Amino acid sequence: MKVKEVANYLESLAPLSSQESYDNSGLIAGNPDVEITGVLVSLDCTEEIVQEAIDKKCNLIISHHPIVFKGLKRLTGKNYVERTVIKAIQNNICLYAIHTNLDNYQNGVNKKIGDLIGINKTEILSPANDVLQKLIVFTPKDAAESVKNAIFSAGGGNIGNYSECSFNSDGLGTYKGNENSNPAYGEKGSRHQEEEIKIEVLISNHISSQVVRSMLAAHPYEEVAYDLVPLNNQNKFEGSGMVGELEHPMDEKEFLALLKNTFKTGCIRHTALFNKPIKKVAWCGGSGSFLLKNAIRSEADIFITGDFKYHEFFDAEDKIIIADIGHYESEQFTIDLIADMIRKKFSTFALYLTEENTNPVNYY
Repeated sequence: MKVKEVANYLESLAPLSSQESYDNSGLIAGNPDVEITGVLVSLDCTEEIVQEAIDKKCNLIISHHPIVFKGLKRLTGKNYVERTVIKAIQNNICLYAIHTNLDNYQNGVNKKIGDLIGINKTEILSPANDVLQKLIVFTPKDAAESVKNAIFSAGGGNIGNYSECSFNSDGLGTYKGNENSNPAYGEKGSRHQEEEIKIEVLISNHISSQVVRSMLAAHPYEEVAYDLVPLNNQNKFEGSGMVGELEHPMDEKEFLALLKNTFKTGCIRHTALFNKPIKKVAWCGGSGSFLLKNAIRSEADIFITGDFKYHEFFDAEDKIIIADIGHYESEQFTIDLIADMIRKKFSTFALYLTEENTNPVNYY
């Protein structure tokens, strides 16, 4: 099993194109064609994590947070980032990160948090925009099924819990091939009329190329007429944060105690309580203060995340409870999530969850 095979699988679930612009997910260091001896999964990538990989004979570290966010102009070992990368390269260890693309994945970091809290029916808090396209292709009637099957097999036509979604309409196509043509129907030099079907399917941007390639390979025409139309629709199955409802309302302090115990946090920084039950919950793993307005707009009773600054707590404006449980605390179970994703697909190499606690924040 090669590194690129695991990377390709993870990116088929959480594509790199869905990461935020500031992020650096994907293979950061190492040869994608190297055979895997073992995989170590961690939240962060540090010198201690690399040493743990060495001790466990793992040559691939998959972390949630990238060790390199910005470009490195030199590698002299002057800081922990450079030292970590140098140590990995010296020991032939590949570094891979799956960060905000996993945050934005419907079954990713935030779904894991919702499961731990006990919320089953969840929705994306801030759905992604400009990530969908419509593929429109015209095909002769007798080839329509094979073309549709090719599109579907490449991932086209998926909408939430439904697959193989398409709209089909009948029409009459015309064409006239020149002396260099080789028409599948009709004769060159003569205008031909063909009963065709117009097939329309929804596709995600990140699979656009592979869907088109698959469609073209199955299409009988020498020159295929098709359109790719960018859509401004929100994709409610991809985006930041989540919101949902508890099965039974909970007292505010009882709910905060649940959070403290579940996420093993030293403390929870929160705004004033309202002395009313909590039913609707919004949350975002890691640093989610940018979603506060979305949480308020969703009419959630509480918003759970990490890294709120002092002045940002005022932005709640007595409309919602902010509960800052800590960055590491909110994302620590991402390690289990990544490991579960890999186990469902691969069983040919040793897989370890880190034993290192990389949280740089301590509580006294």
